[in-house]
Amino acid sequence: MKPLEGLRVIDFTQAMAAPFCTMNLADMGAEVIKLEPPEGEPTRIPNHAQKNGHSGMFMAVNRNKQSLAVDLNRPEGIEIVHRLVKVSDVFVQNYRPGKAERLGLGWETLHALNPRLIYCSVSGFGGTGPYASRGGYDLIAQGMSGIISVTGEEDGPPAKSGLPISDLGAGLFAAYGILSALEYRDKTGEGQHVDTSLLEAAMALTVWESTEYWAIGQTPRALGSAHRLAAPYQAIRASDGWFTVGANTDKLFEGCCRAIGRPELAADVRFIGRAARLANRAALIAEIEKATVTDTRAHWLARLDAAGVPAGPINSYPEALADPHTLARGMVVDLVHPGAGPIKALGVPVKLSETPGSVDRPAPLVGKHTEALSAALGGARGERRAI
Repeated sequence: MKPLEGLRVIDFTQAMAAPFCTMNLADMGAEVIKLEPPEGEPTRIPNHAQKNGHSGMFMAVNRNKQSLAVDLNRPEGIEIVHRLVKVSDVFVQNYRPGKAERLGLGWETLHALNPRLIYCSVSGFGGTGPYASRGGYDLIAQGMSGIISVTGEEDGPPAKSGLPISDLGAGLFAAYGILSALEYRDKTGEGQHVDTSLLEAAMALTVWESTEYWAIGQTPRALGSAHRLAAPYQAIRASDGWFTVGANTDKLFEGCCRAIGRPELAADVRFIGRAARLANRAALIAEIEKATVTDTRAHWLARLDAAGVPAGPINSYPEALADPHTLARGMVVDLVHPGAGPIKALGVPVKLSETPGSVDRPAPLVGKHTEALSAALGGARGERRAI
């Protein structure tokens, strides 16, 4: 048994943020029914990461789901969805505010059909406020939230996060909001509207940076891989590449100095105490790298591990995905897609002891489950034209 078995989710989403939300629900056992136009969601168009003509992006965030192909420009198509809403628990959509309402799939309409429904909206800026009607992308949210201002090397050009952190964060916050609303429904029987956005997700993740500004009035700036509150806590050069060190306490710093063969650094007046190390970070890293550039990453990582100092390699993706710990934790799984053939997917990052989630099915072909779902809903002949 999976924890969300018995939960039916209607997925009226596209691109990344909201599909990532519903993918996480599906991994935990929810029945997720993806609404698609008869030609398929636009993200199905093969992108640069494709296999045998199938989009890698689509396959990545739509696993474990069913596909219902329906023409929402026809009244019959909307009626099919309305019938499905009456026997579902959650409806998720990520279009600009107003589009779902124009189709007859807005919160007020669907709530009237099913008062127990949890309705989740994910958009660029949320359903209220002066920017509500604007379109939003991950890049825009990263810039407006301040994330880009603290990403990249100090005094370097603007650099976004290497990951679509606003998209993925919004998807996770949406899932968190849905589960919270379901808990409330269990107590009261009432559904509600969950509203989140790329901008709010990005801003919610700026915990250190916002606090730095509010607490001391200092505008946060880009620091490369360095930490705002501790040193050494960043990437360090070795003879064959880079590795990271997290020596953010006096004890760990002393262990780091011994591990790299520079115990005298711990007694250097410039580096005694956290505040001094932060103020003299550039000099500190220069002293550390005088030692570390003389040998390999593997050499220093072994010595740091023996000293109990947190450290790790900066892996490429081939290295990260083949790491024995990654594999031992089930973070790489094998699937067979009906069109793309054998593929790999990321595993479920949260392990539940009694009701674990799993990746059981690849992303569906467009409309794969349409006939079965329509028959189960008792679709009339006229409605079949909308499929």
